[in-house]
Amino acid sequence: MDLVEVLPNWLHMLRFPVGQAYLWQDGEEALTLIDSGNAGSAAEIEGAIRSLGLAPGRLERIVLTHCHGDHTGAAGELAARWGARVLAHRLDAPVIRGERPVPEPALLDWEVPLYEHALAVVPAAPPTPVDGELEDGDALGFGDGAYVVHAPGHTDGSIGIHLPRHGVLFTGDCVAAVGPLMLGVFNVDRGRAIETFHRLAALAPSIACFGHGDPLTVDTAAALAKAAGETPA
Repeated sequence: MDLVEVLPNWLHMLRFPVGQAYLWQDGEEALTLIDSGNAGSAAEIEGAIRSLGLAPGRLERIVLTHCHGDHTGAAGELAARWGARVLAHRLDAPVIRGERPVPEPALLDWEVPLYEHALAVVPAAPPTPVDGELEDGDALGFGDGAYVVHAPGHTDGSIGIHLPRHGVLFTGDCVAAVGPLMLGVFNVDRGRAIETFHRLAALAPSIACFGHGDPLTVDTAAALAKAAGETPA
């Protein structure tokens, strides 16, 4: 796992072989984890927190952008160890808890081999308790005002997280930056995902953090708007 500073004193990316999570630090107060990597990643995440001179016991909340295993896998273990609350959108929470199956995406032809590879390398996430079910516009209690942006399309309960005072947007898997900036893959509803892409781009962030690919920190708003406008239905 790689630990990458995104916004000094506030935000780090934790990059795993597949996907990534983000650690937000509110000064000397609570820590927030956005997504949690694969099952088995808890020890690496704890080590990353300690390497920053921080205590894992400060982890107050884990916000999951959606129900896929590369985002939810370590959340339950971390929550059990340190008492963090796990938060997810109401529509994805039953999947995360193991009450419903992971939804099947409507794959484009070129996505099929990528999806088969992902199934082979990403372990299934264990059922994870969800302490709070989120809705669009909910305040999350960190980052001087962090708000839920319902971002359906990748999954029904996908969310973005917007920190307007810091100009930061977490897109989950709606947007990807593996190669060119693009709509994320493996969507259950491509049309809704494209609508979400436009909605997120309209927030015009200064920093965009993706579920896959390096954060965008330069000319971010213009790049998001351009990529959204060029995405075919």
